[in-house]
Amino acid sequence: MKNDSPIIIIGGGIIGLALGYKLLRSKKVSSLIILEKEKEVGLHQSSHNSGVLHAGLYYAVGSLKAKLAVDGIRQMVSFCRENGIAHEICGKLVVAKEEAELSELHRLKKQGDANGLVGLQILDSKEMKKIEPFASGIASIYVPEEGIVDYRQVCQVLATKIELMGGKIFREAKVVDIKKKGRTWKIKTGRGNFLTSFLVNCAGLYCDRICRLAMGHCPIRIVPFRGEYFEIKEHRKYLVKNLIYPVPDPRFPFLGVHLTRMINGRVEAGPNAVLSFSREGYSKGSFDWRDTYEIFSYQGFWNFLKRYPLAAWEEWKRSRRKSLFCKAIQKLVPEIQEQDMIAGAVGIRAQALFPDGKLVNDFLFVKEEGVLHLLNAPSPGATASLAIADEIVNRIEA
Repeated sequence: MKNDSPIIIIGGGIIGLALGYKLLRSKKVSSLIILEKEKEVGLHQSSHNSGVLHAGLYYAVGSLKAKLAVDGIRQMVSFCRENGIAHEICGKLVVAKEEAELSELHRLKKQGDANGLVGLQILDSKEMKKIEPFASGIASIYVPEEGIVDYRQVCQVLATKIELMGGKIFREAKVVDIKKKGRTWKIKTGRGNFLTSFLVNCAGLYCDRICRLAMGHCPIRIVPFRGEYFEIKEHRKYLVKNLIYPVPDPRFPFLGVHLTRMINGRVEAGPNAVLSFSREGYSKGSFDWRDTYEIFSYQGFWNFLKRYPLAAWEEWKRSRRKSLFCKAIQKLVPEIQEQDMIAGAVGIRAQALFPDGKLVNDFLFVKEEGVLHLLNAPSPGATASLAIADEIVNRIEA
């Protein structure tokens, strides 16, 4: 892999930073450049999330997500311990509310065991209340390895380490054009032109656009989904000790509205998952013409709606009515009331869709001569970032 040309990574989110760190630490590259369009690293999906360390319970046995989530959480916890990053292994409950959910609960337990998780337990309602006294359900899975972390701090530490090892991070360097001549890529940015013989696309919300700039086509399109959270008021935070999740609908990629104690002590409820008209739509009225056009001109989006009309409708209604959002939360903790909830954070999920409307459920890599694209790495992308970086290094070498 080693040559005189720097490897260039597009995207200074947590995965791009993890990759830069792993490449420099391995000493397999002579120089490295990260191009980030924002003023600082890790400002989008990397820090606009629930801050949960996901252990790999939900992902199909044998999938990249399963493999890299299990490896990734252990690497991430070690990295946080070594670098004094705020984190806590507090455990999580996945709660079944009714008999119909028990078969899925047991399937998840079996899947988690097969994926290599340690200490999973099926608890009855009495055992569950010893962990979360105000949670309601007939049974649950206890996931002791899961926890919470400050991913923004992780990004900052990674960036510092990269620069100390001689890597360069160019901020406010939005990529506007990519051309290839022979074996050399010429990347045009707002901070000048850069040359490389190997390019890695870790652009997250914009990975499909970077892919099209480099290859002229892309097998998927990013459709942004807005995740809205409510925060539980200070005097009612005692109702949630750590992490309380529902049994997810196996037909849909989102985990359902859940309750999360954050590393800063706040308790958040959410997120929902509604279509966003902007890839950076952090306020309710956000709208971007190009982003919206790319959604509605894509046949994959319309095919997606045909596949999931009811789920899409339910998520939209819950976004518009706080009472419906509260009802979803009350399924987990009945004592939480509407007046206990105030508007909280917002995140945007870069959901990749195939043209037939199928969701890209696993991490997706596309490699051609001199370039590797990471085209799908939503949750557990942040948790698994260090393991994903190892996977990319292996693919570059191959």
